[in-house]
Amino acid sequence: MRASQTATHWAHALLAGLALTVSAQAQIYGPPQGQVYAPARLLKSVGISQNIGTAVPLDAPFVDESGRDVFLRSYLDKPVILALVYYQCPSLCNMVLEGVLTSVDGLELKAGKDYEVVVVSFDPRETAEMAKAKKADYLAHHPKTSAAGLHFLTGPETSSKALANTVGFRYAFDSLTNQYAHSSAIMILTPGGRVARYFYGIQYPPRDVRLGLIEASQEKLGSPTDQVLLYCFHYDPVTGKYAVVVMNVLRLGALITLGALGTFLVVMLLRDRRLAHGGPV
Repeated sequence: MRASQTATHWAHALLAGLALTVSAQAQIYGPPQGQVYAPARLLKSVGISQNIGTAVPLDAPFVDESGRDVFLRSYLDKPVILALVYYQCPSLCNMVLEGVLTSVDGLELKAGKDYEVVVVSFDPRETAEMAKAKKADYLAHHPKTSAAGLHFLTGPETSSKALANTVGFRYAFDSLTNQYAHSSAIMILTPGGRVARYFYGIQYPPRDVRLGLIEASQEKLGSPTDQVLLYCFHYDPVTGKYAVVVMNVLRLGALITLGALGTFLVVMLLRDRRLAHGGPV
């Protein structure tokens, strides 16, 4: 009987100890009473609004990874893939950058020659040294990417905020975690500095990015095959992807069929004419 009482006593003590531990952890990690976690409070101010056709601030000053003062205008003599991130981000920004460079690796178009990749930190506390280290890290894992076509920028909050507002990229700083809450997307800019396309998420199909760059270049890039693809695929701003346009595909199929029938009729007419004149078939 005494052994049973002793076991019950220890069980109660263990449960009490666990309850105290859980309570202490809740006090350490839980939100203050009457408040919610910062991310939940910030969600209303985070998101992306599509501002297609809006001009970005070309003369906004930034600093590149080498510490040189630059302006956005410096990169806009050709289409630009724009990514807004911050270099000390623990997770999502790294996924965005990995998605960008994986997509770039799959393109026949060449960064630095046909388009530029511009990565801009919206954290004004970050430095050119951080940008340089980040660029070196990604180039080490993506040796096919041209260093000359990849640019990592930092700058004052007035510049990054103006750029973010222009492209509709809304983010918020969480002082409790010392991190930023933000969405994930990249944008395509025209050589004139206007927003052309948005691609959401962390993976960007090379086909879609290629078509976006070709459209942004006013079709100065690409091959005749790409022009056919642009006819058959239409950009859907809701999904941020290119979808098949069924009617255009049917029209193209009808044209190909008519062309084939026309060719067949011409060949047969020529054959009949040769036969009528006693020539070889």
